[in-house]
Amino acid sequence: MPPGFAGAAYAVRMLHVAAALGTVSALDIVTPVMVVGDLIIRVATLGAALFALVHSAAQRADAFPAAGKLSKPAWLGINAAAFLLSLLPWLGGLASLGGLPDIFGIVAITAALVYIVDVRPAVREVSEGGNSPW
Repeated sequence: MPPGFAGAAYAVRMLHVAAALGTVSALDIVTPVMVVGDLIIRVATLGAALFALVHSAAQRADAFPAAGKLSKPAWLGINAAAFLLSLLPWLGGLASLGGLPDIFGIVAITAALVYIVDVRPAVREVSEGGNSPW
């Protein structure tokens, strides 16, 4: 089980224990919310990076320069790096790095969103003639 899921399960279990003992504090309520929120963000980052990588791999190589964007190999490299960086928080033993995996997650989601929001529509317009809004 990925560390994020184990952390979320542990936080919820501790909230139940605190509630059973009658010693629920604000921290007991906020911690599970933060852990679950972090899990949602990590899963979304991983999904966006994977989507950007698969989409860039599936497009024609000539569509990227025709849309005025970087070449297909460049975007494949950027999206592959984003996907690998989004995997770092899921690997065990990274707690010694402090906040470094979080910084990698910010870089990964930024790269994936730039592709999804800027490059993808331009490449699709060139490839499909602009018939689709997505």
